Amino acid sequence: MGRGKKDENKIYLTAEQRQRLEDISRNGHAPAKKILHAQVLLMADEGEGATRHWTDEEIAAALNLHRNSVGRIRYRFLRQGEHPALNRQVRATPPVAPLVDGHLEAQIVALCCSEAPEGRTRWTLELLTQQLKARKIVLQISRETVRRTLKKQATSLESRTLLHSTTGLATFCGSDGSGFRPLQQRTHS
Repeated sequence: MGRGKKDENKIYLTAEQRQRLEDISRNGHAPAKKILHAQVLLMADEGEGATRHWTDEEIAAALNLHRNSVGRIRYRFLRQGEHPALNRQVRATPPVAPLVDGHLEAQIVALCCSEAPEGRTRWTLELLTQQLKARKIVLQISRETVRRTLKKQATSLESRTLLHSTTGLATFCGSDGSGFRPLQQRTHS
């Protein structure tokens, strides 16, 4: 990846690979990064189908990239293959931790499904937010966070009934009594 390319760092694309990369770079339907990476690989090709032998510096200048970026794309292609070289790496964890975990989500849903306060016919987002703070379930929460949590649960709540157990944990069961299960914390994938 230094100034010159060693023989082991040269890319030799097959006709099939070249065709796939050309399709990606020309169709305009792929993400911009994927198109850019395909163009880098096509320009870096030194096989029989290549029209010109480009250096990393020339590729970088032509595509407005840094030379090291070109080298990383080339290295990833040679070591890991076509798919990792073209596609962005998926994050293992989200950049920001979720505000509402499974336990808090269950408490919000349980509060929403409980009887409305005296003098009210139903819960509003503002009432839910105030009650969560008053019961010291959370120190701070916005109406929007409560709304998103309830919206996410709306489809599962339509066909289920909330039951309260003696342990204080809320559980859901179907209207026919089937599927009795405790609320669980969701795993993020």
